Amino acid sequence: MELPEPTTTGSPLLDDVTGALEGLTAVLRQEDDFRVLLRHVCLQVRQAVPGVGEASITLATGDEPHTASATSDVVHDLDRDQYRLGDGPCLEAIRTGKIVRTSVTDAAERWPDFARGARDAGFGSFLAAPLVADDEYCGAVNCFGRQDDGFAEIEAQLLELYTAAVEAVFRVYHRYVQARETADHLRTALTSRAVIDQAKGMLMAIRRIDADDAFAVLVEQSQRENTKLREVAEQFVARVVAARGMA
Repeated sequence: MELPEPTTTGSPLLDDVTGALEGLTAVLRQEDDFRVLLRHVCLQVRQAVPGVGEASITLATGDEPHTASATSDVVHDLDRDQYRLGDGPCLEAIRTGKIVRTSVTDAAERWPDFARGARDAGFGSFLAAPLVADDEYCGAVNCFGRQDDGFAEIEAQLLELYTAAVEAVFRVYHRYVQARETADHLRTALTSRAVIDQAKGMLMAIRRIDADDAFAVLVEQSQRENTKLREVAEQFVARVVAARGMA
């Protein structure tokens, strides 16, 4: 008896999603601009999900959604129409936390203005997946297709898989940004401390006072001029250095 041919467990569609995510991870290693990251998400979702002609990303800040990135001005305008009307498949995905999959024909009953605009732009299908990374990054990934019969279930599943991974990437990015901001604050604090100590040392030498009195002089001037202590110290050090240079 002949043995059956072995079957492959891999899926070309899943490979596309994996490839897109690997590309996104590579971008994250090279870029620290969130706008660039969003742009790559839009471009790569067209690679990962069959039938996607154009894509956009909606981010919601409070109750104010906006399109953070889009592959064309046309879909950017279609998103903006939904924000203006306060309803549409994109906003539905954000509100419900569920994937919205519809043809323009079916959408005409619930969102007639959106459906009319999408049809005029040459689109026949729409697919949106909620995007919830954390309190700062939430919204939706929006996909527009030229086909008239909507997106298939498998395509919705692929978008859901891709979006879930994108959420993880965004969380990593957010932690990176927070760490970078903390490092910047520490660097600024150390720089400030150094120039304040330098100014104190100069005051101690010039006025023959101790460290506490020198610090009090700087604080008093800071309060009198309503200027940050670091700036007062920088100005004092610069004046002393300039005076020594002219001496």
